[in-house]
Amino acid sequence: MMDVIIVDDEVTGRRTLREYCEAEGDLRVVGEYGDGAAALAAIRVAAPQLLFLDIQMDPLSGIDLARALEPSQLPSLVFVTAYDSYALEAFEVSAVDYLLKPFDQERFRKTLARVRPRHLNSGADERQALLAGLLAQLERGVRAPGEERPRLLAEFGGHLHVLEAAQVEMIEADRNYVVMRVGKDSFHARSTLQQAEQALRTQPMLRISRSCLVNMNYVKEVNRTLRGDFILVLAGGATVTSSEGFRAKVKEHFSTLRLS
Repeated sequence: MMDVIIVDDEVTGRRTLREYCEAEGDLRVVGEYGDGAAALAAIRVAAPQLLFLDIQMDPLSGIDLARALEPSQLPSLVFVTAYDSYALEAFEVSAVDYLLKPFDQERFRKTLARVRPRHLNSGADERQALLAGLLAQLERGVRAPGEERPRLLAEFGGHLHVLEAAQVEMIEADRNYVVMRVGKDSFHARSTLQQAEQALRTQPMLRISRSCLVNMNYVKEVNRTLRGDFILVLAGGATVTSSEGFRAKVKEHFSTLRLS
């Protein structure tokens, strides 16, 4: 028996998936959600074996939700999407199962025929590799038109929040997490600094040390230490200092801003 969670912001979409699941003897629906953040919290508690996940939800998309799942507890994923055939190339190349809306019960059962043996014969590491492959394909630009709107999922005050990339003033590495500064608030996300840098690629991010990236749009004051390192004061009040190894890079950046 496989425990299933359904995530779709459309009531009709959830109802269709639930009815198709109930017609299968080895599927048990343990939850259905129309809100990505609520679904993520439930998934962490219920730890389902199979997740039907609508991609086009707002503000937390299915891709953002999948990215936030704990790798060691990653279920088998079936993305439900209305993407066109070009965008679906990402799913085909990465061998991640999907259902293209609208779909019927026959198409649903064909997807299950692939999911069942894959779930039995693969571990969390393999499922994580499949998901990573999909995300890599999507990040190379295989997206539906107009979908490029970088957002990040992070925690603050015991709640999950969706941040626009343009909101982030700076980001620092903290062991297995990163800390993102938005105004006077600090948000935490399970990620590497390299992954965060890629997610924020639409912003003028400058690495000022091994563990810190700064969005140069938010720098309002620049000072120097006696050693020559740069002290940056951000719009939200945070103050950060460049390291010796990145001093030349930071100096080069500011030299391009001088008035001639």
